[in-house]
Amino acid sequence: MSLSPIEHSASLRIGTVEFVAPDEIKVSLDLEAPDGVAANAGIPRSFPRINNYVTIPSEAGYIVGQIEWIAVERSPFPKRKDFQDYGLVDLPFSLRKMRVNPLGILKVDEKDKFLFQRGVQTFPSIGEPVLMPTDKQLRAIIESGEKRRVKIGTSPLAANADVSIDPDRLFGRHLAVLGNTGSGKSCSVAGLIHWSLEAAKKDKNNPNARFIILDSNGEYSKVFKKGRVFVVDATEYPLQVPLWFWNSAEWCSFTQASAKAQRPLLKRALREIRSGKSDLTALTEDAQKLNLRRYLSSNMISIRKDLKTGAIKTDATKFGFILKAILNDLEVKKTVFTSYDIQNICNKINVALIANYAAFTKDTKLVQYYRAFTESQVNDILSAINDVLQNLGGIIYQEGPDEDIPIPFSGAEFSDHLQILAEQENVSQFLDFLVMRIRTMLADTRMKKIIGDDIDITLDKWLEVYIGKNKAENGCVTVINLSLVPTEIIHITIAVIARMILEALQRYRKLENSSLPTVIVMEEAHTFIKRYKEDAENQNVASICCQVFEKIAREGRKYGLGLVLSSQRPSELSSTVLSQCNSFLLHRISNDRDQELVNKLVPDNFRGLLRELPSLPTQNAILLGWASELPVMVKMNHLSAEKRPHSDDPDFWDVWTGRNNKGEEVRRDIDWKKIADEWQRKDVTTNNTEGNTDTPATDDR
Repeated sequence: MSLSPIEHSASLRIGTVEFVAPDEIKVSLDLEAPDGVAANAGIPRSFPRINNYVTIPSEAGYIVGQIEWIAVERSPFPKRKDFQDYGLVDLPFSLRKMRVNPLGILKVDEKDKFLFQRGVQTFPSIGEPVLMPTDKQLRAIIESGEKRRVKIGTSPLAANADVSIDPDRLFGRHLAVLGNTGSGKSCSVAGLIHWSLEAAKKDKNNPNARFIILDSNGEYSKVFKKGRVFVVDATEYPLQVPLWFWNSAEWCSFTQASAKAQRPLLKRALREIRSGKSDLTALTEDAQKLNLRRYLSSNMISIRKDLKTGAIKTDATKFGFILKAILNDLEVKKTVFTSYDIQNICNKINVALIANYAAFTKDTKLVQYYRAFTESQVNDILSAINDVLQNLGGIIYQEGPDEDIPIPFSGAEFSDHLQILAEQENVSQFLDFLVMRIRTMLADTRMKKIIGDDIDITLDKWLEVYIGKNKAENGCVTVINLSLVPTEIIHITIAVIARMILEALQRYRKLENSSLPTVIVMEEAHTFIKRYKEDAENQNVASICCQVFEKIAREGRKYGLGLVLSSQRPSELSSTVLSQCNSFLLHRISNDRDQELVNKLVPDNFRGLLRELPSLPTQNAILLGWASELPVMVKMNHLSAEKRPHSDDPDFWDVWTGRNNKGEEVRRDIDWKKIADEWQRKDVTTNNTEGNTDTPATDDR
């Protein structure tokens, strides 16, 4: 392709192609190529530096390359192969060379407008000129791509061209923001949310956006003025994740239930407690009837199964103790459901139990057991249950709800029911410690406020306030302050919140046949999305937490759930989650293990760009991946102080001297009595919490 007169005058030749490969092009710089600033290029322009761009004319347009290294090679000058002038002495002369990674093609349309396209199909020939791109070409390279809706910064290596992104690409395919502490990660995360919402407001006053920030250190509590900030002990938005949200895997991991005896009974207890063991007086009349119907249906199916298999005639199945447990449950239910003949069921069970009861004394200990039951006794019980079910609407042919369905129940009732099951199955010695752990958790005052039985919230209300109302009427940002959550339940709390959001969006997709775009932001991700041993028999709560995010990383995109991870130790993150992140915003990284991991995430021909990671200044980052047409150095937009997360470095000198750089007084008065009282819960009101009472409602986010 021939250059136009305008491009001839604006473009400056700096070298010649001397080696070509699919992943690299080596260039010999001309002797006349500038060392610093090129003043003969029409406009004073800095000579290309590492990671800057050059162009090479080709048939398809201009091949765009990124400089990986520049070196000096000693060689004789001039290079004369045909003859030598014996009257002159050749002195050594330094030749400059550089290596260029081909990125794409810069084409010119009919209107002389540049368009950048990733990928190179036709490579240059040996001897082709290498040019310094004009400002217009640089902007075309950096500002390439469609739907560049949100400006996040400028490129210092490309004439300060605007760096803008497509939110669909950035959030839809997951983003990892990585860098050392103090490198600007938190500001970048907060900025991406602020700038995205501000850009959306240009088209719509109230964006229908949903950002959910899992804030492990409480940095974002005052950043989003009109967001919903959930804090332990808060008045307006108390952090509440009731334990009836937990699924069976989360219960098993938290209680450390063994796979042999404890886990099967734990799951059975969950199924049965969700079938009808909840507090009946707290439910509506229709819900009460449905619970009773489920409970009776579940037991009728179970008794029919035992009748068919002959389990009613063997003591090993503990059929008599199962009937006794059902009788105890029905004695309670008959006081609530007075309109149904539950007493008749109790009578039939009593007749069978009395007729088959037996006992003997062994070592001064009374041992109880039941003899074989007859089919007529069992059929009488089934007939009585069926009569009540017909009045309720008939049998429901399932064994109650699945153990993972979030149906409310009382934690105290659950532990009691689990103990009854252990006694029925004669495995109390294996479940005593399990039941004790559950009761200890329920008695812990720190945990009660988050997971306790006193929490009065329905599933739909929880989804409404945590994910957002219709059309985001209650705000676009949810901040979940996890800084005050007890260490024992912080992993399980994060896991449950993330899983509930994913499953809610899955059901939205199922019912509405479309996705609801939502973004989960995980701060300090290396703490909660940490590598774990997959072959471990019992997964702990940290493993379960990581597995939830792995599922979100793999499947979230299909349901509109994007993931933003912020971490200072990428080498500790789950490889599954990192491999599913299609975009990366890399701040300064100095640790060699973290650098090694990041290098593995990008193609070989882009690794030269990552060599700048240890020396990147604050507010600068490298954007690469699906969100950017090509890897680019970005100076992030300025973020005002009130929009920055509270993660500033400690101001030791200012506190020591009592003055800041502006000469203003800096005070750090201490009242340890006040702190001790708050610590010991003395005279502390519930509204004295961070993130709510002192948050002015001045911003529409």
